[in-house]
Amino acid sequence: MKLGIVSAIFDQSSFEEMIDIVAANGLECVEVACWPNEKAARRYAGVSHIDVANLNEANAQKILNYAADKQVEISALAYYPNPLDENLAKRQAAIDHLHRLIDAAKLLNVNLVTTFIGRMQTKSIGENLDEMEIVWKPILEHAEKAGVKIGIENCPMLFTQDEWPGGQNLMTTPAIWRQVFTRLDSDAIGLNYDPSHFVWQQIDYIAPLYEFKDKIFHVHYKDIKLYPENLKDVGIMATPLQFMSPKLPGLGDVDWGRYVSALTDIGFDGYSCIEVEDKSFEKNYDDVKKSVTLSTNYLRNFVI
Repeated sequence: MKLGIVSAIFDQSSFEEMIDIVAANGLECVEVACWPNEKAARRYAGVSHIDVANLNEANAQKILNYAADKQVEISALAYYPNPLDENLAKRQAAIDHLHRLIDAAKLLNVNLVTTFIGRMQTKSIGENLDEMEIVWKPILEHAEKAGVKIGIENCPMLFTQDEWPGGQNLMTTPAIWRQVFTRLDSDAIGLNYDPSHFVWQQIDYIAPLYEFKDKIFHVHYKDIKLYPENLKDVGIMATPLQFMSPKLPGLGDVDWGRYVSALTDIGFDGYSCIEVEDKSFEKNYDDVKKSVTLSTNYLRNFVI
């Protein structure tokens, strides 16, 4: 198992500077953020360390050479939009950029794109599953032809009133995963598994590792801290950030020993990346860099 980090937290660094930070922390890989070069509405979005729209063989090789010189591998190309957005112009822009990532992943010989399925946030799960088939079958056909896999993260993308009521990502529970994998019957689609999103949903984050072991393409290390006193006050129907908060690994409620133990049980030996989204470590950019070192040092207790 190789330990790395999601590059979205390094929004003030170029690709080279980001790789230098990753290497300095002794990390083996990086999930590289590849958003379009435009301003994004939400935190951690809009970061682009590789411009996939203008990628060619020459600059792809330059990228690979720089990372290799620092002994860092690219685990995946990351882009987390809403490909089922009810605004059809936004939907099409997300789909078009996903196709660019697929081509870039092939060119870079990374062969993995990490993203969201998306969700029409005002529609039912059934309606979303039907729409998902229409949108995603052509994307997966492109991925299959390119020899690229798609790892869907299980984040509900439901945090505040902006994503209410249904969130912006359908791929949230094992019950839904079964339906998705039945409807999208392709070896090209699988999971970018993040246990933290199950904590606040009150879902077992260990058991699905065993059931879906053949669909786990990539994994995340991000923690979630629940605030029971807040939950008692607002209840589970509140927007989630009213009763929980993302934290660095080891500072929340995930049992990382059990999680990594289960990964070793199922024989997972791929890429595993820290995802930093802890507001307590965002006072300045030095604080962000410190959070990476703290997270790495902690997870080295489990991943060596």
